[in-house]
Amino acid sequence: MTRLGGRARAAAAVALALVLAGPVVLLLLGSLHRPGLPPPDGVDVWPSDPRWQNLRDVGALLPLGRQLLNSALVVTVAVPITVLVASLAGFAIVTAGRRTRWALVVVSLVALVVPSAALWVPRVVLLDRLGLTDRTVVVAFPALLGTSPFLVLLFALAYSRIPRSLLEAARLEGLSAVRTWRTVALPLARPAAFAVAMLAFVFHWSNVVEPLLLLSREESWPVALGVRSLSTLEPTLYPLFLSGALIATIPPVVAFSLAQRALFRGTVGL
Repeated sequence: MTRLGGRARAAAAVALALVLAGPVVLLLLGSLHRPGLPPPDGVDVWPSDPRWQNLRDVGALLPLGRQLLNSALVVTVAVPITVLVASLAGFAIVTAGRRTRWALVVVSLVALVVPSAALWVPRVVLLDRLGLTDRTVVVAFPALLGTSPFLVLLFALAYSRIPRSLLEAARLEGLSAVRTWRTVALPLARPAAFAVAMLAFVFHWSNVVEPLLLLSREESWPVALGVRSLSTLEPTLYPLFLSGALIATIPPVVAFSLAQRALFRGTVGL
């Protein structure tokens, strides 16, 4: 029965991988068509004359290398800050008194349902008054707020599963709240930390609205906004647009694969 269950899990994992890899495969196939021609009828499994140079030619339309570095800078700053802020906020929720804890959860849920569009104008005005606009790293500003209340609640859920006796024992040993979080709570919530890091990476790598509002120079754009600008090309140049999208997709796919291995390794080690 155990062997059968292992095979079922392996089959499910393979099926899920195929589903997730489907869009990337379609991006690759579409990026290899010859620019200037209408799209093929139906699904072209493999172009008769694949043009790998499309992946190079798209660099003539955009400073793609610079924009990839800009995106790397944003996620390098935003992901650790998101994990730090969200984990501290989640720990504060769990260790607060009963009434305060429920009040903080309600406030987080209310913040979660606030439309993000309602925050765009105040955020732009605030950053403009501080003289921080038109700098690539300012796109990581939401990380200072934990990126999303959902990530805070995710950490709070993970911390709530830690036995209260462990936290009480740390307090009796004279550990401060910050040291208890660092030495007891956070190591036990490593799977949640990896999950939050992956979600923050995807959010900040694919973020388009904040760069569009805050950055005016093409050289300071992250790659997601640069690829979006290719959507204004002639429809027959869609292979170049798909080539840019494919290049922008590869880094998060690689990062997700590496983080997934680390997540499973950390889960097994617990």
